[in-house]
Amino acid sequence: MKIGVSSYSFKKYIVQTKCDYFEICDKAKEMGFDGIEFIDLDNKDFAITQDPMKTAKEIKEYCKKIGLDIVAYTIGANFLAEDKEAEVERLCRAVDVAAELGAPVLRHDVCYALPSDPLYSWREAIKDMAPNIRRVTEYAKERGIKTCTENHGYIFQAPERVEALIREVGSDNYGWLVDMGNFLCADAEPAAAVHIASRYAFHVHAKDFLFKSGKEGNPGGFFQTNGGNFIRGTIIGHGIVPVKNCVNILKKAGYDAYISVEFEGAEECLPAIKRGHDYLRALV
Repeated sequence: MKIGVSSYSFKKYIVQTKCDYFEICDKAKEMGFDGIEFIDLDNKDFAITQDPMKTAKEIKEYCKKIGLDIVAYTIGANFLAEDKEAEVERLCRAVDVAAELGAPVLRHDVCYALPSDPLYSWREAIKDMAPNIRRVTEYAKERGIKTCTENHGYIFQAPERVEALIREVGSDNYGWLVDMGNFLCADAEPAAAVHIASRYAFHVHAKDFLFKSGKEGNPGGFFQTNGGNFIRGTIIGHGIVPVKNCVNILKKAGYDAYISVEFEGAEECLPAIKRGHDYLRALV
């Protein structure tokens, strides 16, 4: 396995210093990462240019120059949007950005909420979304890019839901971005969830959380899980996610691609990312 880092991990540093993505690439290389993934190149606050395709080309050239792999491109998506055709078109344009970037994997969300109809469940959502997800991944396959969905967002974080979605889409080009920490948002045990997810894994995020039982209440700065508990991001290896166990499960399943550090804790940004790198490096 190789170790990557999400540009999202540097969010605090970007906001504080107003640096661009080139400096983030330099920081990742200095820390010892093998690769980097990017999120939303059309984000006007962080973009190098106002044109995502131009930004992608410039980043690709710069990463090649410094010897840093580009491992994934990550965007939001809502396949339950009112204008579904427009959303499919937007996702296909994101595939084009990923191709320009040289990223082999595009990760997209699937939805952020369900309709208010009490009879409409996540199972109905899967049936409605799967055909359009399939259209996007078929387009991506033509460009040599795999697509995947992360266990992310309150609707599709539980492992059984993501697995059902992937099986309904039914494409060998569509899989799972396995975030070992996010399973806690659905109150699922991370190692057991990674065991389910590992057979579908196209990419992996290493993430860790501090945990407080719902019986204790929110001590401040934590957010609530589906089951009423409280978690807060932290340095990888400092929380309750059994990262070593998750890595070993992935190895046993034959996963040998990238694991990316995704840090979203309250600690100081750059030291936290570096510690996450060093912790993972010792495991892989």
